[in-house]
Amino acid sequence: MVDVLTEITINCPCDQVSEYAANPDNASEWYVNIKSVEWQTPKPIEVGSKIAFKAAFLGKELSYVYEIAEYTPGRKLVMRTADGPFPMETTYTWESLSGHSTRMTLRNKGNPSGFSILFTPFMSLMMKKANNKDLKRIKFLLEERSS
Repeated sequence: MVDVLTEITINCPCDQVSEYAANPDNASEWYVNIKSVEWQTPKPIEVGSKIAFKAAFLGKELSYVYEIAEYTPGRKLVMRTADGPFPMETTYTWESLSGHSTRMTLRNKGNPSGFSILFTPFMSLMMKKANNKDLKRIKFLLEERSS
């Protein structure tokens, strides 16, 4: 089982951080590994929405479809693979720390199968590294825009 939790404090209001992070159209801007995003259901995001992603991870091209399983604007977003290399769940949470600061968490958990199960410990380490890089990127982008 892969279960990676990362977090960061972003010096922007919670509504600004959550609106940006929850919009799949922004994913390729702040996720280093996501190369493209394609809506498979009409916008805006809601429970049941499906979004196809193309990504690069550990030297491989990955294509997967996430379905929105839970969405509470400004608080929490849970996405699960509807189609992809292995079952994965991604959860974002946002918590206002003050009027102008937000704690954002990013959690990925799933069960690699087949050959990739051998690489689970390595995969967890690489995911944590990638997630930290992504959170630093979203922090930079949002704080730059609000300054």
